Amino acid sequence: MVVEPDALSSVTVEEGEPDFIEALLEWQDTVLEPARARGERKDPFGTGSGIPVDPLYTPADLNAHDPLRQEGFPGVPPFTRGIQPTMYRGRLWSIRQYAGYGTASDANARFRYLLAQGQPGLSVAFDLPTQMGLDSDDPRSTGEVGQVGVAIDSVRDMEDLFEGIPLSAVSTSMTINAPAPVLVAMYVVAAERQGLDAASIMGTVQNDVLKEYVARGTFIYPPRPSLRLAADLIVWCTSNAPKFNPISLSGYHIREAGSTAAQEMAFAIANACAYVQASIERGIGVDDFAPKLSWIFNTHIDFFEEIAKYRALRRLWSRTMAERFHARDPRSLMLRTHTQTGGSTLTAQQPENNIVRAAIEALAAVLGGVQSLALSCYDEALSIPTEKAQRIAVRTQQIIAEETGVTNTVDPLGGSYYVEWLTDELEREARRLLDEIDERGGAVACIEAGWMQQLIQDEAYRTERAIAVGDKVIVGVNRYTETEEGGAPLLFRPDERAMAEQAARLAAHRARRDRGAVDVALAAVKQAATSDATLMPRILDAVRAEATLGEICGALRAVFGEYHPPATI
Repeated sequence: MVVEPDALSSVTVEEGEPDFIEALLEWQDTVLEPARARGERKDPFGTGSGIPVDPLYTPADLNAHDPLRQEGFPGVPPFTRGIQPTMYRGRLWSIRQYAGYGTASDANARFRYLLAQGQPGLSVAFDLPTQMGLDSDDPRSTGEVGQVGVAIDSVRDMEDLFEGIPLSAVSTSMTINAPAPVLVAMYVVAAERQGLDAASIMGTVQNDVLKEYVARGTFIYPPRPSLRLAADLIVWCTSNAPKFNPISLSGYHIREAGSTAAQEMAFAIANACAYVQASIERGIGVDDFAPKLSWIFNTHIDFFEEIAKYRALRRLWSRTMAERFHARDPRSLMLRTHTQTGGSTLTAQQPENNIVRAAIEALAAVLGGVQSLALSCYDEALSIPTEKAQRIAVRTQQIIAEETGVTNTVDPLGGSYYVEWLTDELEREARRLLDEIDERGGAVACIEAGWMQQLIQDEAYRTERAIAVGDKVIVGVNRYTETEEGGAPLLFRPDERAMAEQAARLAAHRARRDRGAVDVALAAVKQAATSDATLMPRILDAVRAEATLGEICGALRAVFGEYHPPATI
């Protein structure tokens, strides 16, 4: 921090250090300023999100910082230093690589491979038709079936996806949003067919459709019916599937769309507040469901900003739940988060560099205190990740856990003047944005007005412009571009075999079911949607009757309609 003498008049220093202020000012005048006058590499310096960074941070930067209130201790509110008293000394984070492609049988083979490599849980990627609530033979699915995730049309596909994998023993995360109630229903029925009930299943579903309107685009219905569906699933899981996390509140895709770290924090928490309020309005107490809320965030390459972000997020969420929703159970105040390293930080040029990027981002996530972690694989900019790339991602996490020593103590960067200042700064900016969202009517109103989307687009443009003119260096892209690679890289090609197989599977499924039972079940889904009834029981009945994903979502489309965002924002 470069300061004027008057600004330091009220700084409190440790007893026995009366000369600190004088020494700091003397160092600035006689050492720092002459060095800066000779020139620095750039002006100004800043974080990846554009927060200005000074050449040095000292106790003077933390004069208003109360360590007991703002940092506290691990395992107690506000959880800045971690949600568990011993953190990784007691239990390491969960290694949960994101995977899924082709047919259910294809993805099942990859899941078995990852489990054999030491991964304890699964994280399912679904193809775009599944994410949009479309069957694989829908004309809108052409060319996309099984391409960026696994194709799931019916409960039979879900059964095959977990063939030989006992759902009572494996925790499964599902990245699915608009059709989340249907996919969870299929997971529940698949478990029933393994002899289990809903109370036995473990895992998480993303179910955060509001961020789809903000950042990603895989929405189906308008925002308010979508919010109702998400709250319905939260309420149903609270009563029927107590081991299953009914929503993973997402900042990940907001950051991937181009937001700053503070925007990622604020927009994700604003969306979360909408879900919490909607669930309360559907008749359950905040402490009945809030302990099962989970999160996913994006870890980018600015090392210290990402560490500070997770510390600030835990503190901000803890206070939001206590102050806004009057939660009293300490578990309701915990921000338990999965993170994945930034897919948008990967490059097609010199792809091996992505191994280093992901390792640095993973280390930042661990130092930030996350509970679960996946690395974006080094070849993702070119293709669906290969087994080799997935193995390297798992081994990277294991090296961090077993070889680096960063798990030996809790919050090892706590007390760093820079990290504490940056934690406070990120929380301040996120709070400012949250206040503005409230003034504008809340998350849904801001989404409908396109306000969040516009801020993200503006920031994404700023970043791309900085890369284009060379102000933001991307190694191998706009600097250090020479390469020794001889052959062309592996490029993605659509898998026509998977498309054909899935179409045949779906046709066979339709041929062997009771069409009359399907029609009755779909009519019940549609009727429930026209009222204020909870939809999950009717969706479960439709899944048990062998209705397909597209048919169930189609019944809801008939009532809720489809959402078409404004052409311009």
